[in-house]
Parts: sequence; structure tokens; C-alpha cells
Amino acid sequence: MELAGWQAGWPSGLLLLVSVVAVAIIVERSMFLRVSRVLPRGLLEQTLAALVQRERLPELVQRLDQGAPLARVFAAGLRNERHSREVMKEAIEEAGRAVVVELEQRVGLLGTLASVSPLLGLLGTVWGMITLFRGGAVNDMTRISEGIAVALYNTAFGLMVAIPALIFYRVFRGRIERLASDMEQQAIKLVEVLHGDRQP
Repeated sequence: MELAGWQAGWPSGLLLLVSVVAVAIIVERSMFLRVSRVLPRGLLEQTLAALVQRERLPELVQRLDQGAPLARVFAAGLRNERHSREVMKEAIEEAGRAVVVELEQRVGLLGTLASVSPLLGLLGTVWGMITLFRGGAVNDMTRISEGIAVALYNTAFGLMVAIPALIFYRVFRGRIERLASDMEQQAIKLVEVLHGDRQP
């Protein structure tokens, strides 16, 4: 983008700030929402194998509590493993909701930035047009065409920020739903195995 694109007024500065925040969120959530980080492979099998040594249950729960999001869900269930299946499931559901909130951090903000960016771009265009005509360029077609081009940079920049932000927002929402579904399935299997309703 040419330097002239920044002459359309302060909205372009806001768009730059929005773009920096959006990129930071995208990078951070891309790292955080990896399947291997949220749902470590083989964690359910390792947990069930460790449960064979019943006397070490407190150590297992403590270790899981400090681990991946799925591990924390397991820990909530195991803390109540002497209670009924319903109590275990309630504990797991509560922990699962807390984990989903953690997964959703800043994703909503990314969606907001995707919605606001085109509006900021339009605001920059309108501001640039107002500045242009207030500057007395009404009778100078060259200045008018250059001024309109400069003002439209904001609209283009707003769309350039909004489109990838919206794409990643949708990607993250879908990934969180899949991760939450997988966590629920594995947690239910843990409960059923502990209560003898299912083979490991």
C-alpha cells in the first residue's frame, strides 16, 4: 500500500491498530488450539492404566490438574470417582464448561474486529472525502481523483483486515466445537469405564 493511503485521516491509524491486534490473536489462538495441546494423544488410555494403582490416585489427579485441558476435565471426574455416575458427570461438565471458556478466549474479540474493520474503512473513506471537499478541490479534477483514491485506501484496508479475521474466527469456532465434542466423548468413556459399564 502506498504512503498516500495514510493521508485519509485518523481512521487509518485505528485500522492499523485493529490489524495488529487481529494478527496477534490469530497467531496466539492458532498455537493454543492445536489438537495435540488440548487433547493429547493416548491420555485416556494412560489415565485408565494409571488407575490400576488405586493408592496413587491423589498423585494422578494432581498431575492431571496441571496438564492439558482434557487432563483437567479428567481430574475433575476422578476427584469424584467414589460418587455416583451422575455426580461424576456433573463435575466433568462443570470442568468442561470452564475449559471451553478458556478455549474461546479472544476468539469473540476477533469476530468483533472482523465486523468493525469494514466500518472503520468506510469511516476513513467518508472522512477523506469530507477533508478533500473542505480543502477546496471542487474545481480541480486531478485533485479530486487523487483525493478519492486516497480516501478509498481506507475501505480497501478495512476489507483486507476484515476478511482474514472473519475466516479465522469461523475456523476457530469450528475447531473449538470439535475439541469440545471430543473432550465430552472421552470424558464419558472415562466415567463408563470407571463404573464398569464399558471396557477400556
